[in-house]
Amino acid sequence: MPKLTNTKYGYVTPQEAEMDARLDKWMKRRANKHGAFSLDKKRRKQHAKDKKMPLS
Repeated sequence: MPKLTNTKYGYVTPQEAEMDARLDKWMKRRANKHGAFSLDKKRRKQHAKDKKMPLS
């Protein structure tokens, strides 16, 4: 039986831990690329909502 390693996902094999690490890195890069953690984007969207024309 392979030696299990304790990770943030629980006890996994070394191969699974390596795959999880690669997936986490990929997800962080993808999120940063698309601005998932950008507060400026959220502020811009909020300002756009505030500038809507009032219904007359």
